[in-house]
Amino acid sequence: MEALRHGDPLRVGSYIALARLDAEPETTAAERRFVVRSADGDGRTLLARLPRPDTDLTRWAIEAEGARRLSIPGFLTVGEVGGGPAELPWCTGPYVPVLPLPAALRAHGGPLPDPVVRALGAALARTLATAHAQGVAHAGLSPATVLLTTDGPRLSCFGAVRAAAPDGVPRSGLPGLDSGSLAPEQAAGGRPQPPGDVYALGAVLAYAATGHTVPERDELPAFLREPVTACLSRDPARRPQAHQLQLLTHPEPDGGPMPLPASVVTALARQSAQLLAAELPAPAPRTAL
Repeated sequence: MEALRHGDPLRVGSYIALARLDAEPETTAAERRFVVRSADGDGRTLLARLPRPDTDLTRWAIEAEGARRLSIPGFLTVGEVGGGPAELPWCTGPYVPVLPLPAALRAHGGPLPDPVVRALGAALARTLATAHAQGVAHAGLSPATVLLTTDGPRLSCFGAVRAAAPDGVPRSGLPGLDSGSLAPEQAAGGRPQPPGDVYALGAVLAYAATGHTVPERDELPAFLREPVTACLSRDPARRPQAHQLQLLTHPEPDGGPMPLPASVVTALARQSAQLLAAELPAPAPRTAL
């Protein structure tokens, strides 16, 4: 969790911004993420998300509203969507201590241990399999959009690929999209479908295990070489389905919460302590810029 910077919103709707979730001024995520607190004295703390300044605001707001209507375990919950003529669109959801996957690797000092990557792959594959069974493609998975909690990963940035550009318009190189996680057919402007999520999942697991999304095959741990190579196939028909990938990455039965390295747990505890000590800043105009 980082201090607010020049240009960050002081308020998001009726909420007061306390800190930014992401350390970098801009990330490959299609949104800016802030920890906010209600100003009416009830002490509610939420995770607020706003579009990047270079994002299509209308399309982002449509995807935020779409996420609000979903109830899929493993997707980051959206409880409120707001914005209007005088402010950017925004959405909020419950806050728990979270680390974006790149921050977790920084806290750990490098790629995550194999057991953690196995459990991460199984959890994300299970989430995607549930979504795909309901006819929903996440269309926004990348390392920056995976948030780690002590109870498992949460997927943010729902619909980022759809928000970046309409179908039929090339998306390669557009702001807010991680080129290493973008399936070739989606980069060319194709409609986001479940195989695109599977491609992105392969890139995420490669990143968790090696520190980058497009590693050489020999850089991957042995248990990931076959599934990641299959996920990253340029032919969508050759990629496994999400429910198949769950077994390939972690064939053992689900044994409970995803294990996390002590360094990551410490970073999550530090974030929680920082938030408990945070004081509300002086009242500011109601804006989200």
